[in-house]
Amino acid sequence: MDRQELLAALRGLPATDRVITALDVPSAEEAVALAGRLGDDARFVKVGLELFSAAGPTVVQLLQGRGKRIFLDLKYNDIPNTVASAARIAARLGVSLVTMHAGCGRAAMKAAAEALAEAAPGPDGLRPALLAVTVLTSLGAEDLAETGPGPDDVDARVRRLAGLAWDSGCDGVVCSAADLKGLRSALGFEPLAVTPGIRPAGGDVQDQKRVATPGGAFTDGADFLVVGRPITRAADPAVAHAAIAAELEV
Repeated sequence: MDRQELLAALRGLPATDRVITALDVPSAEEAVALAGRLGDDARFVKVGLELFSAAGPTVVQLLQGRGKRIFLDLKYNDIPNTVASAARIAARLGVSLVTMHAGCGRAAMKAAAEALAEAAPGPDGLRPALLAVTVLTSLGAEDLAETGPGPDDVDARVRRLAGLAWDSGCDGVVCSAADLKGLRSALGFEPLAVTPGIRPAGGDVQDQKRVATPGGAFTDGADFLVVGRPITRAADPAVAHAAIAAELEV
């Protein structure tokens, strides 16, 4: 499946599938229980470093058994051969989205993109989309000045890395809602944009520095929103997820 067909299929998903719930819990048992509390309408969930380190590929299969799409957010950061091999394994697991750091460079992103382009379709009939992480939502200008390299401010670095990722064959990027307008201005609306750091109006931003409301991020060009604690720590996660999805429908 080529990139344009994949992006069109993902953008054709309903609003309830555009809100990805982050299952940032330390065990498969907790992840499966939380998936059950989300209900059938909240179909897209994120398996990140914490959960995957605790439970491995088994948790992906358990969640798929409950009808969930999987955003495997492991942020590969290695040499081209290694990230390509990891991408192939993710494809065999049947996940929908995978991530890597744009800072790996052109060769690594190209290798991973080519590995996924050749992958067999997953349970939903689609190959996994490859997303490049530009600048983490927990980082601000002072953090970038400390870590370098280069004199870029946040906006400039996001645009530079996003452009490199798209040119290298990635299907889109993971970026802060604060970066969406600049990214869309620079690259247009073709690349997929998956946006974490989402907080309902008046919510606690916690450890995120660049956040936005669900409706605001969607208006600014996000295709998918990744939401964790505002859903998973709600009294009723299914109701919290539905409320966020409703903002996208408006």
